[in-house]
Amino acid sequence: MDWEAIWLTARLAALVSAILLVISLPLAHWLVFSRRRWTFLVEAVVSLPLVLPPTVLGFYLLLAMGSRSPVGRWWTSLTGQSLAFTFEGLVIASVFYSLPFAVQPIAAAFAQVNHTLGEASATLGASRLRTFLRVTLPLSMHGVVAGAVLSFAHTVGEFGVVLMVGGNLPGVTRTISIAIYDDVQALRYERANETALALLAFSLLVLLAVYGARRRSWALAPTA
Repeated sequence: MDWEAIWLTARLAALVSAILLVISLPLAHWLVFSRRRWTFLVEAVVSLPLVLPPTVLGFYLLLAMGSRSPVGRWWTSLTGQSLAFTFEGLVIASVFYSLPFAVQPIAAAFAQVNHTLGEASATLGASRLRTFLRVTLPLSMHGVVAGAVLSFAHTVGEFGVVLMVGGNLPGVTRTISIAIYDDVQALRYERANETALALLAFSLLVLLAVYGARRRSWALAPTA
């Protein structure tokens, strides 16, 4: 197995899942509790990577990171290097691509929280932030964990977006999925099979953990 690609993928997935938690918690809370009519538009944009082909998303992200784009020019002036075909570019692309896998489980957990608990907290003089930290978040922790785990696993298995934005640079942008593709192209089927089986086992464990946590939360939920 390509341990360099595995280590790079693990770093990428851990960083992306951490960033997505910071983004998804306030975003999911706003999507669930906001009363604005155009909330569904934001929800649709967030969910777009679920139905959009990865190559399409990767293509437009590549254009956005290119040296001719405002973002690309700003990054080049700041760091002296291009944003495309770098690890930083992979992180940004992965955040966009895995966003719905973090937001949707967290939003679903927030929606299950009894709204009267928040109203009672407000009646007792607690601020919105305190209510969120002391009431909403603890009761939604299973969704937060599911969002973090799913976004981590989804980043590990990325291929199309990673290939479009990062290319195939060993030690820089070559992730585990690209390593499997390279082994197959080079007819190294035994090595590709070892890596693919490891990824399959990891994916199965992730799903077992997520669905097991959900069933446990349903079992512990009070019934009317």
